[in-house]
Amino acid sequence: LMVWLRRTTHYLFIVVVAVNSTLLTINAGDYIFYTDWAWTSFVVFSISQSTMLVVGAIYYMLFTGVPGTATYYATIMTIYTWVAKGAWFALGYPYDFIAVPVWIPSAMLLDLTYWATRRNKHAAIIIGGTLVGLSLPIFNMINLLLVRDPLEMAFKYPRPTLPPYMTPIEPQVGKFYNSPVALGSGAGAVLSVPKAALGAKLNTWTYRWMAA
Repeated sequence: LMVWLRRTTHYLFIVVVAVNSTLLTINAGDYIFYTDWAWTSFVVFSISQSTMLVVGAIYYMLFTGVPGTATYYATIMTIYTWVAKGAWFALGYPYDFIAVPVWIPSAMLLDLTYWATRRNKHAAIIIGGTLVGLSLPIFNMINLLLVRDPLEMAFKYPRPTLPPYMTPIEPQVGKFYNSPVALGSGAGAVLSVPKAALGAKLNTWTYRWMAA
């Protein structure tokens, strides 16, 4: 019974934190982050998403020791974002008002790395973290190409409480970067590794705290 209760608590904890991670993604202040900024600041978006995903996913994957937990974590985030999408649609906003980020394939790569290396924590940090950072911008750009017109949504439906310095701007393609996917993947791959290490270290601290 105690083993069952501990496992149930672990997975419930994953659900709670994944939901909160999703809140950080789709709400920044009081406006919808993804649709406004995914085109205009795709590099910044890619880095934030890959690093945020890898911290929580590797934390819980190492916490449970079960390959597949990272995908489970990303799936909860995706479902919750679709619920938010439906809520905004019910309020009268267009269907494309929120474009749901693609987390699951990158989390699957992290799980596959952990499984293929026979649960090697360091391989999961280095290889898995790199794969998450490399892949997430690619999957999300494919996702964005299916959205009707994110910039039109951003300008047609502005958030009334949006600070002036966060107002969406037309992208300056070629002025800041020529390939947002390549730059996002490169920066994400580099930064996701130390973030994965942070997630692993948080897992260690958690065990020490539980044992105290």
